[in-house]
Amino acid sequence: MTHIVVMNCNTSESMTAEIGRYARTCARPGTVVDAWQPRWGPDSAEGYYDSFITAAAVLDRLHELPSSVDAVVMAGFGEHGREGARELLSIPVVDITEAAAQFAMLLAPHYGVVTTLGRACAQIHDSLTTAGLISRCAAIEAAELGVLDLETDPEAAVDAMHSAGRRAIDAGAEALVLGCAGMAGMSDRLSAKLGVPVVDGVAAAVSIAESLVALSLTTSKIRTYAAPLPKRRSGWPISKESGDTDV
Repeated sequence: MTHIVVMNCNTSESMTAEIGRYARTCARPGTVVDAWQPRWGPDSAEGYYDSFITAAAVLDRLHELPSSVDAVVMAGFGEHGREGARELLSIPVVDITEAAAQFAMLLAPHYGVVTTLGRACAQIHDSLTTAGLISRCAAIEAAELGVLDLETDPEAAVDAMHSAGRRAIDAGAEALVLGCAGMAGMSDRLSAKLGVPVVDGVAAAVSIAESLVALSLTTSKIRTYAAPLPKRRSGWPISKESGDTDV
């Protein structure tokens, strides 16, 4: 049995629940998926400021992982914290940004990203660049939707994503990636509207996590992702300082 924690980056309980529900539908029979969120931080992550806060909040929560967990999916598209989580944990850490782009590159020579707000585009570009995946990205287009708007009016969200997706295709993309975990479950409708493959990052990341666990592959710990150096970090982690360790 494979045990995966899908870690939402924001504190929206309804979005965390929906991401978890969708992740379970994508998982193999026998895989256990738990959906987590930070204990503190913004209810949506939109921009660099929120991203750095959520990175700290996510890393704080990851100190609570039980030994039964085999892999973690970082369900924040373009969010910070990915590299820190790989230092902190000895199990595989799969980021939906990387996973979605890697799947898209198996389907087309160039892909595009459809995301929420325009302010997220540079941040996503940075994440894909760090991951070595930007060279085949034709465009990063924003639907100009707030993250929480995806929950309040899904049909209007799909319409706005369609327009952004069309711009990405016009820029050279032949496959698309959903650039927000809150878009989970919208890939089929968008693919039908646009006539190109659309990759959902949550689904892609769960699939990769399961494969890494099945192959007994873990993150290299000899240099870049070696465990954090032992030192005094006053008040950190917050969750351990408070003694609150409920999952």
